[in-house]
Amino acid sequence: VQLQASGGGLVQAGGSLRLSCTTSEPTLFNYAMAWFRQASGKEREFAAAITPSRSTYYADSVKGRFTISRDNAKNTVYLQMNSLQPEDTAVYYCSRDATFRPTTKWAGYYTSSTTYNYWGQGTQVTVSS
Repeated sequence: VQLQASGGGLVQAGGSLRLSCTTSEPTLFNYAMAWFRQASGKEREFAAAITPSRSTYYADSVKGRFTISRDNAKNTVYLQMNSLQPEDTAVYYCSRDATFRPTTKWAGYYTSSTTYNYWGQGTQVTVSS
């Protein structure tokens, strides 16, 4: 499974970007997908996740500003990022769950990096002040 992330770039504080994560896998709709991010010198952290049933989970730091969505017909997951701040600067990675149609509603499952075993190459987001 190959995941291709795109849409990153340089934006001023308060601006918006939309990241996309595409895959050739036709059964993407059966899996949870997530975006993680890693700032320079810091550990990778969870940003947002979406389940096969389109339930969503967000890190507190992005809640109300970021929106994750999926277009199953296009095998694509999006991350709409609004009101961007310099602290959002990071490499953003999309990822796919290892489990077919997960049924748990436990948020900890979807927010943990260990849940995901396929990762895209990352796309750089830089927010200037």
